[in-house]
Amino acid sequence: MDRFNAEHYPDPTAADALAAVAREEKAKAWKPCVFICSPFAGDIETNTMRAIRYTRFAVVSGAIPFAPHLLYPQVLDENDLTERELGLFFGLVWLGKCDELWVFGRHISAGMSREIAKAKKRGIPIRRFNDKCEEEFE
Repeated sequence: MDRFNAEHYPDPTAADALAAVAREEKAKAWKPCVFICSPFAGDIETNTMRAIRYTRFAVVSGAIPFAPHLLYPQVLDENDLTERELGLFFGLVWLGKCDELWVFGRHISAGMSREIAKAKKRGIPIRRFNDKCEEEFE
């Protein structure tokens, strides 16, 4: 931001005002990053389809979603306990970068329990939704 006017005299008031407008516009465009927390193991095919639906719901809701259980099983072997644990660890790292944790469904798996506990420990807000993407309040 140029702090001088057209005659090259200092003009910090105009520069500050323009910077404030730019900050306000940026704040309006901000969307929360949300971590999608839903079951994966067990019925992987059904749970994957649900996770895709939950992720789409987050997009339509104006959020920037991250669903590690849609990403890491593509490159890590879900049946190898070491690789599964690595995928869960990677997800927890990404959870720390998110603004909120969105929990879907009534069934809380062991992996989901870890994600919820980590969010609570880090003070990350947790929102709960049923499997129809309707928010549930405790």
